[in-house]
This record gives sequence, C-alpha cells and structure tokens, in this order.
Amino acid sequence: MTNMEQAEESHAADPINASLSAEEKIGLYRDMVRIRRFEQTTLSIYQKGKIGGFLHLYIGQESLAVGAVSLLGDTDHVITAYRDHGHALAVGMSMNECMAELYGKATGCSKGKGGSMHYFAPDKNFWGGHGIVAGQTPLGAGLAFALKYRKVPGAVLCFLGDGAINQGAFHEALNLASLWDLPVIYVIENNGYSMGTSQLRSTAHPQGGLAQRAEGYGIAWDIFPGADVYTMRACTQKAIDRAYKKSRPTILEVVTYRYQGHSVADSKHKDGYRTKEEIEAQKTLNDPIARFKKILIEEGVLAEEQSKEIQAAAKLEVDLAVKFAEESPFPEEAAITEDVYYEVDEKTEAGRTGRHFFN
Repeated sequence: MTNMEQAEESHAADPINASLSAEEKIGLYRDMVRIRRFEQTTLSIYQKGKIGGFLHLYIGQESLAVGAVSLLGDTDHVITAYRDHGHALAVGMSMNECMAELYGKATGCSKGKGGSMHYFAPDKNFWGGHGIVAGQTPLGAGLAFALKYRKVPGAVLCFLGDGAINQGAFHEALNLASLWDLPVIYVIENNGYSMGTSQLRSTAHPQGGLAQRAEGYGIAWDIFPGADVYTMRACTQKAIDRAYKKSRPTILEVVTYRYQGHSVADSKHKDGYRTKEEIEAQKTLNDPIARFKKILIEEGVLAEEQSKEIQAAAKLEVDLAVKFAEESPFPEEAAITEDVYYEVDEKTEAGRTGRHFFN
C-alpha cells in the first residue's frame, strides 16, 4: 500500500484527532468557513477596483492551514509564501487588520505597507507572507535554528507551493536543515500547477512525489491528500513529534487544489491550462469544507442549522471588516521612512551610529 493509499484511510481515530472535543471540531470547521468567506469577499472587492496589487486566493486549500496550525503551541512558529491569507487567519489574526492591509490602510497588520503578500503577526509567531518564490524557506530554517540555539523546544511550519521546490534557496535550506538538525517542517502545498504550468511540464521528480527529493538530504518525508482535516492533522503531528523529540526536519507534500487561478491576474485558469470540468470535479469530490461538514454531521457533532449560523456569522464578520477597512485612514506620508530598520525605529546604538557590534 502506498503512502497516498494509506492516507486516504480515515484518520479520525488517530489520538491527535480522537482527543478533540466537539467544540474544538466545530472550531476547525468555523475557521475554514471564515477563511473561505474572507477570500470570496476579497475577490469581489478586488474586481470592484477597491484594492490593488497582487491577490493570491486560498479557496479550496483551507484544511491545510487550519489543520496544521491547530497543532501548534506557544513555542512553535509559522512562515509562508504570498498566498498567506488563510495562514494568517488560522493563527488568529483578525479580519479587520487583514482586510485593512489589502486596502493599504494604516490599521492594517503591516500598516498598509505590505499588502496581500506581506501579512505579519510577530505576537502570534507568524512571520509572513513573502513575495519572493521560496524566499521564506531559508528564513524557516533560520527560525528553527533560533529555537535550537536558544534550547527552546519547538517546531517551525514553513509552507511553500510546488513551484518553489525548484528554487536554489530551498535546496540550500534543506542542506543546512539536515546538517544542523533543525526542527523545521516544510509543507509543500501541491495544487498541481506552478503558476499556470502543469507540474508534469515544470518539475522533474521521482514517482514517489515531490517530497521524495528529501532523500537526497537524508530528511524524512511524507505525501498525503489534504482535503480531510483529520488526515492533515494526523500526518503533520508526526512531523511535529520528530521536530520536538529528535530536532530533525521533515518535508510534507500535501495534495490540494485551488479553485481560483494563481492570482486574480491569471485569466487562463479556466479553459486555459485546465478545464472548467476539472475545477468543478474537484469542488464536488474534494472540497475540504463540504467534506468536514459531512463528517461532523455524521458524527453527531454538527447540525445543519448550526452550520448555517456559522456561515452567517462569517459573512457578518467579513462585512464588518470591509467597513472597518474602508473607514480607516491611509498612512501618513512621513511614515514611509518608518518600519524599514528596527534599529532606527527603536533608536538603538546601531540605529544611531550605523554600526553593529556582536559580542
């Protein structure tokens, strides 16, 4: 039986899932619904010309961020790429600060200076949001190095797309992660298309999958479907245990699917490099929210009426976030020189003198 076939079996009985209370399960469902509603709304707003710049939507992938992040503790960290809205909401960032950032407002999580691709919440151990493909992967190794250097038990989840695995920075990060025994978990969100190019045309890989490249670095790996939040949690927990107990890295390849294009500028994602029929089939068979709703109803945890209430609450929350963003002020012109260098903003000796001293 292959890894994928094993992963398709139910993981509801795994200890990490069996220990969930009914309230916690509903919380996972609620978080996925909130992300979906937020993304649908941002798409509508973008199409109305109210926000600009790049916009990479997470619709169809909600179970990955929610499932993985739900396992983390106070000493664990998250870093991701430019498709970061789902991860931001999963770690507990508010819709208000996330929506305001899209509008370029001073009340945004990055004070209106980062936009869609650069959400940050250091207070929640969330380190972005990075626009350079694979640029977050060596930073993920750096976060893990900091944990080990300070002798703090923990793990780092570093999310990346399947296209990022071909970047040199990723391979350099893997080399160091293995050499230095770093507790970093690289989560490849494999939706089958690197931007607008099929994986079959863009990436050479062994039959076992993209994650099997880990063997070249002596790193443990796994591949599994991500539409089932129980599977996502069970398989990710094994990697977290490895990080905590052995301080060793892991590569996880999670098979997923995005309903929208690479970004809103991707006009050929329907009847271009993929068909409408393919997209609709994925929505019917593998939608993570519909799948988990069905499971929870069968378990007697969730009722249809409660599901409707959760949907309505998510809509209200995002509507209020839009109102908050539209009523918020833009940054002052003088703020353009702030938040560039920590030392300057904090008036440290290095900031005052331009010199750094390392003891």
